[in-house]
Amino acid sequence: MSNPKYTREEALAFHLEPTPGKWEVQATVPMTTQRDLSLAYSPGVAVPCEDIAKDPGLAYDYTNKGNLVAVISNGTAVLGLGNLGALGSKPVMEGKSVLFKRFADVNSIDIELDTEDPDEFCKAVRLMGPTFGGINLEDIKAPECFIIEQRLKEEMAIPVFHDDQHGTAVICAAGLLNALHISGKKIEDVKIVLNGAGAAGIACIELLKRMGARHENCIVADTKGVIYQGRTEGMNQWKSAHAVKTDARTLEEAMVGADVFLGVSVKGAVTQDMVRSMADNPVIFAMANPDPEITPEEAHEVRMDAIVATGRSDYPNQVNNVLGFPYLFRGALDIHARAINDEMKIACAEALAELAREDVPDEVALAYGKSLSFGRDYIIPTPFDPRLIHRIPPAVAKAGMDTGAARRPIIDLDAYEESLKSRMDPTASILRGINARARSAQARMIFAEGDDPRVLRAAVMYQRSGFGKALIVGREADVKTKLEEAGLGDAVREIEVVNAANTQHLQRYKDVLYGRLQRKGYDHQDIHRLAARDRHVFSALMLQQGHGDALVTGATRKSAHVMELINHVFDADASHGAAGVTALLVKGRIVLIADTLVHEWPDEEDLANIAERAAEVARLMGLEPRVAFVSFSTFGYPVSERAEKMHIAPRVLDRRGVNFEYEGEMTVDVALNRNAQKFYPFQRLTGPANILVVPARHSASISVKLMQEMAGATVIGPILAGVDKSIQICSTSMTAQDILNMAVLAACKGR
Repeated sequence: MSNPKYTREEALAFHLEPTPGKWEVQATVPMTTQRDLSLAYSPGVAVPCEDIAKDPGLAYDYTNKGNLVAVISNGTAVLGLGNLGALGSKPVMEGKSVLFKRFADVNSIDIELDTEDPDEFCKAVRLMGPTFGGINLEDIKAPECFIIEQRLKEEMAIPVFHDDQHGTAVICAAGLLNALHISGKKIEDVKIVLNGAGAAGIACIELLKRMGARHENCIVADTKGVIYQGRTEGMNQWKSAHAVKTDARTLEEAMVGADVFLGVSVKGAVTQDMVRSMADNPVIFAMANPDPEITPEEAHEVRMDAIVATGRSDYPNQVNNVLGFPYLFRGALDIHARAINDEMKIACAEALAELAREDVPDEVALAYGKSLSFGRDYIIPTPFDPRLIHRIPPAVAKAGMDTGAARRPIIDLDAYEESLKSRMDPTASILRGINARARSAQARMIFAEGDDPRVLRAAVMYQRSGFGKALIVGREADVKTKLEEAGLGDAVREIEVVNAANTQHLQRYKDVLYGRLQRKGYDHQDIHRLAARDRHVFSALMLQQGHGDALVTGATRKSAHVMELINHVFDADASHGAAGVTALLVKGRIVLIADTLVHEWPDEEDLANIAERAAEVARLMGLEPRVAFVSFSTFGYPVSERAEKMHIAPRVLDRRGVNFEYEGEMTVDVALNRNAQKFYPFQRLTGPANILVVPARHSASISVKLMQEMAGATVIGPILAGVDKSIQICSTSMTAQDILNMAVLAACKGR
């Protein structure tokens, strides 16, 4: 899976919109009444304060300490950019905080300390200790990072973890365990050469020695050559600890006969001659970023038996820290750990190695566009493997308990594993699955409104994200100008602009349209105006004739008007069974509302059609449909003639023998609340509904917009279902990202 291309302007826009930065704070308790305020603050808050003062361990029960990690840096070694200072590091630290939340549901705050003095840094962090359950140090240059971490580990009673060191070490160790397994070698027997004696390199070699690698078999090199016993130049106590007796003085000499090379240094540090000189079945972890010490292609040119890993996502076997730190902290926090010790890190590495040997879920293989199975090109799990959250933290927690690091041991590890499975937001997995299917489909996406900057940004993102080819309907000069104004001038060469003037198919389009509309009062001149001048009709004709795979439109005109134009080309109206379905994503749940687009006042047969269309959309999104026909009444009470059709619609589905769950009529709370459903033990839903079929289009519109404005729901849709071709109708208020989401959905059905 290649890295998506992006421009400087896109990167800045991502951090600017919809609000500056990458995270915000939300309250987890109600703050609406005077009583709420009294409990949340004075005087009610005094009660937990007094209890915590008596028993500090209660802070884990009454505050967010137990699920809060600080990401702290002084910006002296930011990525591969060097010393950018504290403020310059903030975007990276915000990003790290977001990764904690996304991958392990760990709350995190980034803190940037404006000092390069280790004493001042340590004092500041230590004084903040009561606030957090753990400290993640980040992007601090060596050797200060060693001093800072060691001091803080001694002075604080919570986990202190420098991810640049130990995160890389853990993933490296996991991959090496599997590489040696494939090679038939043992860690205590192999010769290991490390190039790069900074924070990550020293941590890697120290962890491997704890796992069984022999000191005398490990040679470390830095910019001045091999670190051997007796060397004085460029040495410090951390390097000296890994000095060995050897005649090798250069990296080239050290590599002769080596079984393993670990690189955390610079591009090009390893030559093909060095790789030739290594032992049989060599293991090469070239982890320099963004460019490895030697590329996999270069290594395999001279050694087909080599197992190669890098730090990049566009090569197999990515050594990615996100596989480690979120889950290490998840396990540590859940046992209220005093520290993250070596045994916990080793447990993490071993659990990752074991996971990579198991069958890979289909959704992971689809996301990476290829079948993945344990072997030379798959020795490390992928970051989006859904099993990570419930496999790695329990292993870390058990190791912490076994070594006495736990303040509050977990009694039932099986129950803990089950709780982790349900902890993550399922919508993330759903959206990732949709993206994976779209990327696999490689649909040619028609963007009908090439005069709108939002549409143009979405089109560029669609193509650069690897989903497929973007076809923009518009005037070339207008598109070029607007792209340049949006900071995307370089995209002009990448995308294809289509219009009536440059297509060779216009006459064919007009013939098709005339065949559909000649008995509806349209003459040839009307047909020419529609086909040649109306972008919605032109785009629909492109799609109908197979000159694109899917269509996104509606961002600049009211949906009713766009639907009228599309119906000139397609049978997308109520009489042909079409329906509009809108997806709402809010607080980890996804619910589809239908019909939001086509039927003004559906009868019971229409409602049954709508349910079937919505079920198709649900399955497209990876959901097993559970349909509720909702009203203000539940199973006939209170009685109302207006609600009768909602009562009858399930009987229509009974006759049709559909293959999904459905029930009704019922109020929304009964449909969505498992406890409320218990009052109706005869009802047929096995859980909360994920599809709500509502009485009329105005009901659907009100519901969607209310949830969007009041609950902050993410809205995807309306999704047009029941039409032969894939067409998605945007709303005029959508952002570029919203339009891209619609295109991705359209792509899933488009091929």
